[in-house]
Amino acid sequence: MVLLGCDFSSRPSRKKPIILALGALQSGRVQLSKLERLESLDAFARWLQQPLCWVGGFDLPFGLPRELVETLGWPTQWEACIRHYASLSREQVRASFVAFCAARPVGGKFAHRATDIPAGSSPSMKWVNPPVAYMLHAGVPLLLAAGVQLPGLHAGDPRDVDGSGQARRVALEAYPGLLAREVLGRRSYKSDDKARQTPERLIARKDLITALEHGQTRLGLRLKLTHAQRDALVDDASGDALDAVLCLIQAAWAYARQAQGDACYGLPADLDPLEGWIVTACSGGFRPSD
Repeated sequence: MVLLGCDFSSRPSRKKPIILALGALQSGRVQLSKLERLESLDAFARWLQQPLCWVGGFDLPFGLPRELVETLGWPTQWEACIRHYASLSREQVRASFVAFCAARPVGGKFAHRATDIPAGSSPSMKWVNPPVAYMLHAGVPLLLAAGVQLPGLHAGDPRDVDGSGQARRVALEAYPGLLAREVLGRRSYKSDDKARQTPERLIARKDLITALEHGQTRLGLRLKLTHAQRDALVDDASGDALDAVLCLIQAAWAYARQAQGDACYGLPADLDPLEGWIVTACSGGFRPSD
């Protein structure tokens, strides 16, 4: 089984591509095999359509807050909601979200999903800093069109299964910041701004990679890298390649849970089927290390 982590961009380019970290899990070790860079959404869509078997962690939100959807009067069934959302232009999305926020009190402008607080993630309706609403708008419809399974949200193409009836392609919402903060706290390890690509951030990347290699997270998995791969992750001051690897480790944890009989890939059984959930985030009595 191929495992993958995806650092997604809603406007990929040669300078800021979508990065896929591909690897495998064996005896508690996550082996990075290679990094792929996709410079357009069309290239991403073609990659998803390949006849491969994989479980992937994708750094983009898979759903919108239920409160937002209900207030706007949009469909509350996930697929219908995503198709409606995809039919809107970015300008229409922004206008709808600005109007929603304008009607709310200071300090509570954005609606949040249930997963946002335990994961420490930005609300999926946020259109700036970071523009995760546009990431959802660009990426999730492509997953839907490819017939990929999104556990808890979408069954995927019923024909795209292996001999045991399992989906061949499984996408999970991942969030690299969740795993990075476990190691670094609030220390920053990346920046797209060259002026902020400091020695302190370089040291933080080295510390994070070392911790991952030694399995020093609650996920209990060890990252295996070649010397060249390690150097490449350290040298990427944007942190995009490292973020893809963090998503790969989250996907590996989920795959291990499924292999142990958890049909939900480690997601809470009571997740909101409209909002979705970030893999490895805690919910109530659920703990990723259980």
